[in-house]
Amino acid sequence: MADTPFGDVMNAVPDPMLHISATGQIAAANTAARVLLGDWIEGRSCATVLRQPGLLNRIEAVQAGEAAGEARMQITDQTGETQYLVRITPLGEPAPRSGLRALVLHFTDITHLREAEEMRRDFVANVSHELRTPLTAVLGFIETLRGPAKDDTAARDRFLGIMEGEARRMNRLVSDLLSLSRVESQERQRPSTEVDLRAVLDGVIAALKPVAEDQGSSLHLDVHPADPGLLLGQDGQSFRMKGDRDQLMQVFLNLTENALKYGGTGRPVTLRLGWQEGSGHLKGPVLRADVIDRGDGIDPLHVPRLTERFYRVDTHRSRAMGGTGLGLAIVKHIVNRHRGRLRIDSVQGQGSTFTVLFPAD
Repeated sequence: MADTPFGDVMNAVPDPMLHISATGQIAAANTAARVLLGDWIEGRSCATVLRQPGLLNRIEAVQAGEAAGEARMQITDQTGETQYLVRITPLGEPAPRSGLRALVLHFTDITHLREAEEMRRDFVANVSHELRTPLTAVLGFIETLRGPAKDDTAARDRFLGIMEGEARRMNRLVSDLLSLSRVESQERQRPSTEVDLRAVLDGVIAALKPVAEDQGSSLHLDVHPADPGLLLGQDGQSFRMKGDRDQLMQVFLNLTENALKYGGTGRPVTLRLGWQEGSGHLKGPVLRADVIDRGDGIDPLHVPRLTERFYRVDTHRSRAMGGTGLGLAIVKHIVNRHRGRLRIDSVQGQGSTFTVLFPAD
C-alpha cells in the first residue's frame, strides 16, 4: 500500500478494507484485507479478487452513482464458512470521462450473528415440537372424553392419568427452559461464596437413595482425600470451593438421576470425589467429582453432542422416562459458570463416567 495518510488510516482499522479505483482496480488494501484475500490483490481487478456476483453488482451500482450500499460476501476454507457484510462507500468525485467513482469497501464479520440466528430458529423449532406432542395428546383426550368416552368411567380414569402425565411433561419442559435461561444469564458471573462439595454430594445421595432402592440399585459415595503434597500443606480432607450450592446440587442431581435411569435396574451407581493435579486451563489442585454407572454405555458417535439442547441418544426412551433433552445443557452452563470442565467417557457394554473438574480457588 502506498505510504499515504489515507493508507495509514486504513491500516489502523482492524477490519478488512479495500480502496477500489474508478477503473475497478484495487488501489490499496489494509493489512487485514491482505490477510483475508492475499498479498497479491493490489493492482488487480476487483472482479478477479472478489468473484461474487451479488457483491460485484452492488459495487458497479455504487460506482455508477447510486447511494452507498451493502452486500454479503461468503468465504469458505478449511476452517469453515465465514460471512461478511461489506459496506460500499463512494470516495471523491466521479472520474471526468467515465463518470465512475472510486470506492471504499469495509468488511465486517457477521458469522456469529448468522449462527446466533440459526440457533434461535432451531431452538424455537425444538421447543415448538416438544410442546406440540403433549398438547396434541391432551386435546385429543379432551375431545374423546367429551364424546365417545363421556360415560365410560374406566376410560375416563385412564385418559385423565395420561393427560396428567403429559401436563407434567410440559411443566418439566417449561421449568427446564426457565432454568436454562437463568443459568445462561449468570454464566459470566463466577460465584464468590464458599461451598463444601462433599456436603453437596451427600445431599444428592440422601435425595436419590430412595429412588435407587425402589429400582433395586445401589448408590454410594467414594471419597479420596488428597495427598498433602498436592495441596501444598492444605487439609486434604477438605473439599471446599467457590460455588453456588443450589446450582451444584442441580448438576449432580441431574447426572445421578441420569445414571440411575440409564444405568439399568439393579446396577450400582457411584459418586466419587477427590483431588487431582490440574492441566490445561485448570492449573494447580483441582476438585474432581465423577458420576459412574455400569449401564449399556453410549455410542462414541453421540458423546460430543450430549450437551446440546434437545439432543437425545434415544428420543422415545428419554421422553418415556420424563426427560426434556435440556438437562445436560443446563449442567454444561453451570459448570462453565464455575470455570470448570465437564468430561464424558463411555464404553458400550461397560457403562459411563461423567467427570466434573473444578478449580480449587
